[in-house]
Amino acid sequence: MDIETLLKNTSRSLYLSVQALPGSMRPAFGIAYLLCRYADTIADTSILPAQRRLYWIERFPHLLQEQNLQEAAQLASEICGGSENPYEKELIKNLPPCLQVLNQVPAEQLPIIMDVVQAVCDGMKIDLTTFPEEHSAQLRSLQTPADLQHYCRLMGGKPGLFWSRLICATAKIKMPEADFYELGQHIGDALQIVNILRDLPKDLRIGRCYFPQQDLTEAGLTAADLLAPENSARFEPVKRKWILWGVNNLKSAVRYFAQLPKTQPGGRAAVAWPVLWTADTLLKVWQTPDLLNPQKRVKIPRSVIYSTMLLTPPILVSNGLFNKWITAKLRKFN
Repeated sequence: MDIETLLKNTSRSLYLSVQALPGSMRPAFGIAYLLCRYADTIADTSILPAQRRLYWIERFPHLLQEQNLQEAAQLASEICGGSENPYEKELIKNLPPCLQVLNQVPAEQLPIIMDVVQAVCDGMKIDLTTFPEEHSAQLRSLQTPADLQHYCRLMGGKPGLFWSRLICATAKIKMPEADFYELGQHIGDALQIVNILRDLPKDLRIGRCYFPQQDLTEAGLTAADLLAPENSARFEPVKRKWILWGVNNLKSAVRYFAQLPKTQPGGRAAVAWPVLWTADTLLKVWQTPDLLNPQKRVKIPRSVIYSTMLLTPPILVSNGLFNKWITAKLRKFN
């Protein structure tokens, strides 16, 4: 299976964004996503004990750098059969082609890719060392708001930094790069808290509560209380706190988007779409009264995804129109 098909099958919405990117950015972004997704498959496989998964997560960035095909084959053989997702099964089998694509990336983009893979692996180490084994019938939470913010920075903010560094390597940005990078990390933080919010019921049932015990205690809750859907109303203050944290981070998109050259409309679209979809998903979570219900998966419909894309052309030439669009969405949380 070719790399483009792997990308399309593992994340359709991200695939749409990648297709809009300038050609100079597309290979690096696509392969970075697939390698991070491969690491995620290692961390989540249920056929290996946590300690063995931790070993492979720590080894994974080195494996990519050393290009050890024998070790890559060993990894694939150990996690093969650990996913029920047919597309993840294909990804597991296709690490050598991914390495070949990695080798073809321009030399100046390679450190950017390795940095984001390392950051995501560091986030997965938190999963494997903080939380119990998935089938242990135990449940543990992060302890403080700072712990959750740090996790979001590794799993979302650092990919946002990767995206920003890639943009700066292929386009001229007027503001200082350090400022642009920080805005990109804020946007990434917002994208990650969305994932945590909508995956809450599923994560709880494998022993993981990312919402800090400090916040739960203030709401009169324990992590175990979140397993009961009828406690959704009691969880509302915690839910709304972290949605607003995500909204505040997403506001960085206004200044960020204004820096993107209008001569690269595809790059502007690839930034605008995830930001707008994240705002829509945050609102959907905000309006969901029973977020703890494991039967309910919060997800924006495909019609919203495609209608956003259809309405995009005017903002590709107007920062003001993008500002109005995202501001109108975020104003709904006031």
